[in-house]
Amino acid sequence: MNLQIRQAVLSDIEWLVRLDPLAAEESGRRSYIEKAVAQCECLVACERTEPDVPIGYGCLEKCFFGEWFIPLVVVSSVHRRSGVATQIITHLEHGASAKKIFTSTNLSNVAMQQLLVRIGYESSGTIENLDPGDPELIFVKFFDS
Repeated sequence: MNLQIRQAVLSDIEWLVRLDPLAAEESGRRSYIEKAVAQCECLVACERTEPDVPIGYGCLEKCFFGEWFIPLVVVSSVHRRSGVATQIITHLEHGASAKKIFTSTNLSNVAMQQLLVRIGYESSGTIENLDPGDPELIFVKFFDS
């Protein structure tokens, strides 16, 4: 897929909310998206033929015990498993320019776990009690200096 990855802008917010199933249910998710865009912590993926229409997004922040962390990667349901998430994560990694970067996903999200392992992330622990009955799995990727 021929993608363009770019910094999210305020006019992208409505598209990002539409892409993200949780944003419709949780007002906190919309607020998070707005904050990430305003603070330049969000990248969007668009098809080159439609550069103003995001099909996925990812966020990067330095908030995980002072380490870089990818808290969200969301891809539209019709574009999943086509390499969009991989490209978003790769761009976020380059933006961090760090020795290591963390991310997480729920135990129930097997597709994301498989993606992370495929692109070089390794298990780094588990956090219980964030989502009842669905532990959060922490992953880390180390980079050469």
